[in-house]
Amino acid sequence: MEILIIVFAYLLGSVPTGYILGSWAGIDVRKAGSGNIGATNVARVIGKRQGILTLIADVAKGFVPVFLASHLNPSSDLIALTGLAAFLGHLYPVFLKFRGGKGVSTALGVFLGVAPWATAVLAVIFTVAMLTSRTVSLSAMIAAAAAPIALWWFSYPAVFVAMSVVIALLIIWRHRANIRRLLAGTEPKFAASSR
Repeated sequence: MEILIIVFAYLLGSVPTGYILGSWAGIDVRKAGSGNIGATNVARVIGKRQGILTLIADVAKGFVPVFLASHLNPSSDLIALTGLAAFLGHLYPVFLKFRGGKGVSTALGVFLGVAPWATAVLAVIFTVAMLTSRTVSLSAMIAAAAAPIALWWFSYPAVFVAMSVVIALLIIWRHRANIRRLLAGTEPKFAASSR
């Protein structure tokens, strides 16, 4: 049962929502804008509505497997592995030859499932960073880096804190191109299309 839950989490995480919505609109989001399949790029190249749908679906990809795991077998180790599997599914989706997104929205879903109080704090941190910088990538990395501290502060199980460290490091790694643009002063500010 445990293996099936983890495999389900990975496969659900692998569903490339942004790519699918882009295909329906006749656009390959991997070849437009930043080339990312996540909500921010989808909003930029297709439209705000599709960006919001991508965000909701990608969050659900992280939340649903964790929610199911916590009810089927409330083991902290299994829940953490399930959350990590869903997150890795988004980063390395089997349906897109293991070339996926940056994982921020799916990580949000995972954190909502395992650590709702810490996630509320992270949402505030992201919002403040976003209002200050108007840069999604920087705000996401700041919130990701704060995740292990927030989970530790609220005394969540050590395995959840360890999971959040792995997720934070991978999110920052996946944003390395954004980091280069931030350092060069060329990272675009967020202004989603109204389409």
